[in-house]
Amino acid sequence: MTLATPLLEVPRIGPVYQKRLKAMGITTIRDLLLHFPRSYQDLSNITPVNQAQEGNEYCFLGTLSELIEKRTFKKRMSIVESIIKDKTGSMRVVWFNQPYLKETLKPGEEVYLAGKVIRDKSGIHLSSPSFEKAQGVPIHTARLVPIYKETKGVSSKWLRSIIYMLLYSMGTLQESLPPSLLKDRNLPLFKDALFAIHFPNTKKDSELAKKRFSFEELFFISLFVLTQRKKLSEAKAPAIAFTPDIMKRFTSKLSFTLTDAQKKAAWHILKDIAKPRPMNRILQGDVGSGKTVVAAMASLAAVKAGYQVAFMAPTEILAQQHFKTVGESLAHFRMTIGLLTGKTDRFISPKLPNDSIEISRKKLLERVKEGTIDVLIGTHALIQDKVKFNNLALVIIDEQHRFGVRQRKKLQPKTKLIAHFLSMTATPIPRTLAMSVYGDLDPTIIDELPKGRKKVETKIVPPEERKKAYAFIAKEVRKGRQVFVICPRIEKVEEGEISELKTVKEEYEKLSKDIFPNLEIEILHGKMGAPQKEQIMRHLKRGKIDILVSTSVIEVGVDIQNATVMMIENADRFGLAQLHQFRGRVGRSRYQSYCLLFTESNVPKTKQRLKALLESENGFQLAERDLQLRGPGDFAGNKQWGLPDFAMENLANLPLVQEARDAAQELLEKDLMLKNYPQLKNRLQELQEKLHLE
Repeated sequence: MTLATPLLEVPRIGPVYQKRLKAMGITTIRDLLLHFPRSYQDLSNITPVNQAQEGNEYCFLGTLSELIEKRTFKKRMSIVESIIKDKTGSMRVVWFNQPYLKETLKPGEEVYLAGKVIRDKSGIHLSSPSFEKAQGVPIHTARLVPIYKETKGVSSKWLRSIIYMLLYSMGTLQESLPPSLLKDRNLPLFKDALFAIHFPNTKKDSELAKKRFSFEELFFISLFVLTQRKKLSEAKAPAIAFTPDIMKRFTSKLSFTLTDAQKKAAWHILKDIAKPRPMNRILQGDVGSGKTVVAAMASLAAVKAGYQVAFMAPTEILAQQHFKTVGESLAHFRMTIGLLTGKTDRFISPKLPNDSIEISRKKLLERVKEGTIDVLIGTHALIQDKVKFNNLALVIIDEQHRFGVRQRKKLQPKTKLIAHFLSMTATPIPRTLAMSVYGDLDPTIIDELPKGRKKVETKIVPPEERKKAYAFIAKEVRKGRQVFVICPRIEKVEEGEISELKTVKEEYEKLSKDIFPNLEIEILHGKMGAPQKEQIMRHLKRGKIDILVSTSVIEVGVDIQNATVMMIENADRFGLAQLHQFRGRVGRSRYQSYCLLFTESNVPKTKQRLKALLESENGFQLAERDLQLRGPGDFAGNKQWGLPDFAMENLANLPLVQEARDAAQELLEKDLMLKNYPQLKNRLQELQEKLHLE
């Protein structure tokens, strides 16, 4: 057996367990051995029986007397009783509904028993303890006992038995890290670290093992992004000439003046795409800082140089927003702009720059292939195999963390020249993530908001102030302003239990019938069709809707300048970065705007998080704070990254991220092609196949 051996070839793991483990993402021996404990129960101290006190948990070592089974008359429950005895004394032991123990445990056998001592009418006794025969090495008692993430039918006890069996039967396990790397950092070998993390003798052993595996994952992530960066630096890209006159003409046609930060960002990008090597840049800017205008300038440069541009957004609403915004800003430059989403296909022609025309999917794709569509804007529909560009030179992706490396590659032209790449995000990337998973991207930051913007007043609204907040909202609507109401999705908290979050429909019904019966209220959610969404957004922009009740579908990109109130139900259910995005949907005009955070939570940590939003208008500060408070898994979404939990946790560990990156940099400087490290090279290829950093 090797680490790559599928579980169907492993003894003692039958089809039923294979199915259960597959649901946990475990299909090979490697997956199972890397399913690390989430915690440890310390049963390492063996307590003399005569020192046991009521209410505490203990681990005892002793012999059992005869096991006697009884049955209760009313509940027909099986009760097995025995006596544990050691040199210091004896105590009654009781197990409920485990009649098989009469056959499993024999009188006079030396056993470990671990459980809680409680009192009943007959005195104190050990209640339903876990047990283990004292022959051999204990794995369920008398040590630091690993506790795993479980699922129905897969217990920690079962996992301990299987993992212990595998560790002893696997023989030599190939080391994936260079010995010198481990020695310099005093880190254990792979197999030693596996034993130490699953069955540690001390907490220090488990911590050192965890550090080794965390370092390893961060090291390989660093290798991945650094080799990507190196490959790009050696690749060829179309050199898009910078034409100052065209850019001056572009800015002169705008209805506003670019901020200094926008000018600086545009200059960086335009200089980059003028080089014959691919740009790989991420444009970070707070909500409302004007990233789309900078992207439009880069698009203009590419089209005027004779190339095409692909502009991808995560949602239909945002794609349509970009189609309108980019179309308006480039209306004076006689170019054709297409819109491709799952359901809507349109284009803007040079002859009618202020109107969009419906077009069939087939005709739009033909024009893209011919090269007569200059800029194609759309959702993930852009990465379909049917979409073929004639001369693509620039790929722009908004909210880039929503699209993976593989998806991005699908947009690249199948030629020797690689398109320039610009990603944009209003969710600022904390330093540790920027160094690790985004390490192949050059950062450009717009750290300035347009002049005249007023600070959005943010307030936490407890249940007792709800009516007062509703009265305030009504007052704003009477002034002619509009309101967003955001509800979190209903979600499972635990198996069989549904959380009582307000659904969008419930909130819509309540607000439209009970709270604001005289106002125009509409509902928007992700399951609506594109035409319906478009109509609602049109009505919202024209002022026909007073209050829009929505899910997080309006998180990014929606620009309604007349909206002055953002009301968020169950605000504690969202991350700080997402709340900051919501807040950015208001405060986009000369009117004073407000963000109301409704919460019924009294949890101190929750209050601490929400107060951080009150104290800062800076998205970069909030992103760092969010990472500290929630951890990288919640901040970025584990499932979207493809990284193990322990690696996700350590993405917030700046010293370890720095150490891993330095080690990867040092190794690549000596051996860029990893010729002397075939094991590293193989592992890196595996990582490239499975990893979807977003």
